[in-house]
Amino acid sequence: MSGPVPMDGDDTRTAVGAGATGPGRYRGFTTRAIHAGQEPDPATGAVIVPVHLTTTYKQDGVGGLRGGYEYSRSANPTRTALQEALAALEEGAAGLAFASGLAAEDTLLRTVCAPGDHVVLTGDAYGGTFRLLSKVLARWGLEHTPTDLTDLDAVRAAVRPTTRVVWCETPTNPLLGIADIAALAEIAHAAGALLVVDNTFASPYLQQPLTLGADVVVHSTTKYLGGHSDVVGGALVAADGGLGEQLAYHQNAMGAVAGPFDAWLVLRGIKTLAVRMDRHQDNAARIAAWLAGHPAVASVLYPGLPDHPGHDVAAEQMSGFGGMLSFRMRDGEEAALRVCERARLFTLAESLGGVESLIEHPGRMTHASAAGSPLEVPADLVRLSVGIEEADDLLADLDQALG
Repeated sequence: MSGPVPMDGDDTRTAVGAGATGPGRYRGFTTRAIHAGQEPDPATGAVIVPVHLTTTYKQDGVGGLRGGYEYSRSANPTRTALQEALAALEEGAAGLAFASGLAAEDTLLRTVCAPGDHVVLTGDAYGGTFRLLSKVLARWGLEHTPTDLTDLDAVRAAVRPTTRVVWCETPTNPLLGIADIAALAEIAHAAGALLVVDNTFASPYLQQPLTLGADVVVHSTTKYLGGHSDVVGGALVAADGGLGEQLAYHQNAMGAVAGPFDAWLVLRGIKTLAVRMDRHQDNAARIAAWLAGHPAVASVLYPGLPDHPGHDVAAEQMSGFGGMLSFRMRDGEEAALRVCERARLFTLAESLGGVESLIEHPGRMTHASAAGSPLEVPADLVRLSVGIEEADDLLADLDQALG
């Protein structure tokens, strides 16, 4: 594997969240979500982590860092708290918080890959990930191959001597495909590559890829971790502490870090992640079953449905099926657009994972950058981010939108 840029003398000692408040300290997920990295403030006793709005820190003599902090791009106490929480929730060695999910992805790929290297990419990837690889990193010399990750023989065939990363989403965005994380880890590791799993759709409450053999987990913390559609952010969690330190070096060197208030908002969202996800997926399961019986709907893509091709794998590696679903309209693209525009309680908007329900047309919105590529999504597809409103109200809105 092509090595990352070596560490130099820059201080990143507090940039990686791990240690005493990691996964070993608390057993219960919700307990970790509320307490990991979030002990009462020692100076005041405040039970909520303070927002440390500072750029620099007083040093106890030249080179004598107070608490290990010197400059807030390198480390900030609020961001450290979030990073410790992220590591604990994903049961990883190191967590890192970024300004966006794509900033996290860019930092990761530039850390573990070099020009001329190769990525096996899930064939149903988030449009922003595809754009990053095909329009930005391709100019840097990084190659990629879109591959159906549910077909393990196809994955083996796609791997090259230069493959450094197998990039997996499960469930995928927007077709809700399910990949076998443990099996992909075996293939990646046999090739000397890393398995990276985008866990945004599932959240660490429903799936913990590192425990199944993945090397790095990626999140858009904008989504379920933040949970309130009021913050943009991203995260990486590494299974190995050494890789975590390498990523921390690049986080500092590249600079796309989460600001302290953004980190605080994600921490606030994490505290209620478990109870929100329970409601998200309860509502989604009910809506998926209802849509499956609607005459205007050709098919429903939701791993909780028994006839979903990935249902058995999802049931084995996830503790629930999540709050995202898509469906295809019998009458094609115009019917899909009409449903999106007629919805009222479901807000027509990009993004996902907030408490409010959203509806979108991936082909014209989130995945427009994939048009004409192997990752192009069906034109008759509608995607729902099912919120935590009353399910009866959501069903009534879809009923009128479907006409």
